[in-house]
Amino acid sequence: MDNVYAQMVEIVKEWDPFGYGSDFYETEAVDVVQIADSFDDADYISRKIQHVYFMSFEEVVAIEKCKQLAERLLSIKNAGSCR
Repeated sequence: MDNVYAQMVEIVKEWDPFGYGSDFYETEAVDVVQIADSFDDADYISRKIQHVYFMSFEEVVAIEKCKQLAERLLSIKNAGSCR
């Protein structure tokens, strides 16, 4: 499962919604992966992703972009687990 988490963290970091570079989002990546690991509803996760980035950068990421990320993370989580 650690490999799944590492893969998910890398995907979130590479997502780079504000164009700061993938190394800029370590804290947000960990927060988002914890959310994606805890919940299975892409709509809920996308709202939480939006909130994480708003709290860090005081900018709103489009909910559609957040949902795409949420769905990708859920896909990886579900493929790497026996849930």
